[in-house]
Amino acid sequence: MQTMLGVIGGSGVYQIDGLEGASWVRVKSPWGKPSDEVLVGRLGGMPVAFLPRHGRGHVHDPASVPYRANIDALKRLGCTDVLAVSAVGSLREDFVPGDFVIVDQFIDRTRSRPTSFFGPGCVAHVSLADPTCPRLSALAVEAATAEGLTVHRGATYIAMEGPQFSTRAESRLYRSWGADVIGMTGLSEARLAREAELCYASVAMVTDYDCWHEGHGAVDVAQVVAVVQANAAAARGLVARLPGLMPPDRAPCPHGCDRALDHAIMTAPDRRDPDLLAKLDVVAGRVL
Repeated sequence: MQTMLGVIGGSGVYQIDGLEGASWVRVKSPWGKPSDEVLVGRLGGMPVAFLPRHGRGHVHDPASVPYRANIDALKRLGCTDVLAVSAVGSLREDFVPGDFVIVDQFIDRTRSRPTSFFGPGCVAHVSLADPTCPRLSALAVEAATAEGLTVHRGATYIAMEGPQFSTRAESRLYRSWGADVIGMTGLSEARLAREAELCYASVAMVTDYDCWHEGHGAVDVAQVVAVVQANAAAARGLVARLPGLMPPDRAPCPHGCDRALDHAIMTAPDRRDPDLLAKLDVVAGRVL
């Protein structure tokens, strides 16, 4: 199988530099309309697909992002690996604005989003004990280091509902839980990428100290945007280095990301909903 990198760009990252033969393509998904068209091309000789999470012009808030359609679209295009870039607040003194963090754990505080491709008519349970791919995450660390970025490997991400930022009491509570960063989008993608048997890595750009830090006032959008803009070029540099670290021929993931559905589907074959099976064809066709 050929390796293909999918990149999901978060706030401030609405494009990717250096794509050869780049073109925007519209992908139809049975899960609805993706956030935007997908920019496809080659980077360092590797096929790459870039999808702006919030759409060009930032038209989707965190709760309205069509996460299922986005992951399905990347899988339809042939992506084997997905790198997601997002802006986060820091819950630690030593994770300062401008730093990059490679997330490996999540705590879910969202309320209103679809969390699975599966459901009544085809029930499945996948493991999320380790929700990101260690192999792809390690490559992201290597790319960030080569780009000269300050990068922290391993962090717990609080996924909050938004679109408002935290109250001060919430921010202090999340710190007491041992969380490291806070954002609004990461876990929704990690869940669905696992179900779609895609390796997923989360690169978080620290923009602020949330509101717990007494030396920094309440989170201000202008402040966040300024740091995001400063980090965007660095994030694109990280992405540009990644294909050169990935083999062109895709070997099976040593951590089993691409076999996550091997024993996950619970519904008996004769009781499965044919309409749902049709929607799952690309996501779970390997086991259906």
